[in-house]
Amino acid sequence: MAKKHKNPFKELEASLHEAPPEMKQKVMNDIAAAKLIMDMASLFSINLGGALRKLFKTLGENN
Repeated sequence: MAKKHKNPFKELEASLHEAPPEMKQKVMNDIAAAKLIMDMASLFSINLGGALRKLFKTLGENN
């Protein structure tokens, strides 16, 4: 007869607990801050080339 093995994933699932609401809120705030920083970095890095071209184009027209 084959040996019956315990499923380690069932043991892991049994040990899970709900996170406290304060910790959930802190994680959500950290994620929101990281997303804001990434969005701002994207805004400046993607549009920087176009903005510089427009700046130099308008400076050249004023001379």
